[in-house]
Amino acid sequence: MSAYFVTATGTDIGKTYVSAALLRAFREAGEKVSALKPIVSGFPGPDPARSDPGVLLTAMAKSPDEAAINAISPWRFSEPLSPDMAAAREGRTIPFDELVAFCRRRIVAHEGLLLVEGVGGVMVPIDDVHTVRDWIVELGIPVLLVAGGYLGTISHTLTALDALASVGLRPHAVIVNDCGGAPVPLEETVATIARFAPHMPIVSMARDGDISALTALLRPL
Repeated sequence: MSAYFVTATGTDIGKTYVSAALLRAFREAGEKVSALKPIVSGFPGPDPARSDPGVLLTAMAKSPDEAAINAISPWRFSEPLSPDMAAAREGRTIPFDELVAFCRRRIVAHEGLLLVEGVGGVMVPIDDVHTVRDWIVELGIPVLLVAGGYLGTISHTLTALDALASVGLRPHAVIVNDCGGAPVPLEETVATIARFAPHMPIVSMARDGDISALTALLRPL
């Protein structure tokens, strides 16, 4: 069993895109793969099948029906806000201990590769006192940090790395996702981040491109 926590430098960076690509690649290679997206805000949107859990389930070759979505995303909120705000709009909270316990049970039970996809960025609040970073610390599994290829991503990525390092976390890999429209080639952004984060595995992920460099970092299972 191998489990990884997929987080990001911010929201709408491409966590689900990267997770789905990994799920498809490992599934096509004959590996057992699964994913969790325990917290979702802005759900369901126009089409539940195109929501984050819907995309992940499709990548796992599962129907994105209500039961399947319930199984991987038990905390869902309609407002596209940070989890604490989205929950408050509905008079709810996210019980942090239950969230951690839910993930731990699934990590222990799963054979093969399991991705636990976070919500928003590293420091997004989950409740009044906990952030995604606290969630990562409690689970104690390797981290995949997804960054974008946009202008400003270098500062955002290095800040996220510092936030993780301050609690003793060093990502297993940084994945710089091509968001499109960047003023410089993706390779230049990767090279600059690497200069300030020596010895950190950093890979680029072009849209519809080869992800073999990334899958290689996650083997052996």
